[in-house]
Amino acid sequence: MLEKIFKLQENKTTAKTEIMAGITTFVTMAYILAINPSILADAGMDPTAVLLATCIASIIGIVYMALVGNLPFALSAGMGLNAYMAYTIVQGYGYPWQVALFAVFIEGLIFIILSLTRVREAIMDCIPPSLKVAISVGIGLFIAFIGLQNAGLIEDNAQTFVSIISFKENFSTSGICALLAIIGSLITVLLYIKKIKGSILLGIICTWLLGILCEIAGIYIPDASNGFYSLFPSFQMTDFSKLELTFGQCFNLDFKNVGFVNFITVILAFLFVDIFDTIGTLIGLSSKAGMLDKNGKFPKAKHAMMAEAVATTAGAILGTSTMSTFVEASAGVVAGGRTGLTALTVAILFLLAMFFAPIFIAIPSFATAPALIFVGFLMFTSIKDIKMNEKDYLTAIPAYLCIISMPLFYSISEGIAIGIIFYVLIHLLCGRKKDLNVLMYILASLFILKYIFL
Repeated sequence: MLEKIFKLQENKTTAKTEIMAGITTFVTMAYILAINPSILADAGMDPTAVLLATCIASIIGIVYMALVGNLPFALSAGMGLNAYMAYTIVQGYGYPWQVALFAVFIEGLIFIILSLTRVREAIMDCIPPSLKVAISVGIGLFIAFIGLQNAGLIEDNAQTFVSIISFKENFSTSGICALLAIIGSLITVLLYIKKIKGSILLGIICTWLLGILCEIAGIYIPDASNGFYSLFPSFQMTDFSKLELTFGQCFNLDFKNVGFVNFITVILAFLFVDIFDTIGTLIGLSSKAGMLDKNGKFPKAKHAMMAEAVATTAGAILGTSTMSTFVEASAGVVAGGRTGLTALTVAILFLLAMFFAPIFIAIPSFATAPALIFVGFLMFTSIKDIKMNEKDYLTAIPAYLCIISMPLFYSISEGIAIGIIFYVLIHLLCGRKKDLNVLMYILASLFILKYIFL
């Protein structure tokens, strides 16, 4: 049955490999089950309701991705857009969270229309090969940077913006967590080099177990007031009745203090960021999975984009922020995931998470950090496909700017915007108009207008 549905042999994979890849993907993205409720709680939403809504919307999108597209990618509430909803729209603009959810709902409907009309695919296909590779490399650096943050290896610095932490200061909390992340990274690397199946997942589990041993030995001391919790999972059930606090609330609207123009701007902001975050992520993932055709196009882009659009619309009704394909899905791709069985495994684990969320959430961020750091390296290796000779500078320089912009500006979409703008400008100024298509002109113009007006 699995062979018939997912075409495992055709994709040169096995059920065991796919399931292991799915588990790896889920574990690296399970942090969203803790973070999203926390962020949206600051908007006045019930955390348990948000967790349930996030799980259900994720399952809807991932099952579509698995069964319709036969793709190994997973999605959930997008980081960045959830913060935009809570801190900018609700706290900053003063909009009720119900209005914010309605904006997400409208955005989802627009996504469905764009996906059906192939507009998003056309945008994806028009991006030059050098920028597609750059996007993959940039995402690698971006998720490696996220991994360093999750590990607690970097901290704010007034002079240099970021710097390495002091291991001796607060060693029993942040110091030991950062040290365990380093050890976990070394374990992951050694397992991968020795070609041990599931090396990334094993690295996560080993790091978590080491943390538990440190807590037993008194080396790691939980400090809940500062965000350092016990590493032991708790065994309690989720209160499913909480979902009624957010379900359908996107239609319970109060536009009293919401201007029409401002509301349209909010929808456009959601739309703009999510389109290019998704395009960037899909290009990076499909490139790493070897799913681009000989022309550098992703044949199944429509299915992936529709999965996200449907999940976003459903998520708004259930009570969560915009759904996005996760860059962490690259961990599953690197672990060998090539079919929808990987994604279906993730969906099943999201279903289990609804019942035993405290157990999954107990996996600490420092334990998943080594996976992100290492996967970042594996995606970075694609840089060899960017031609760096002097005659190729017209394409290499925009690719370079795209790569460095993603981690430095903490945004996939900003990296794409800067890469496209400079690609068009450099080609125009060098008299190479023939290398540009109409859609690249349009995209560059839209990005420039975004920086001026938004």
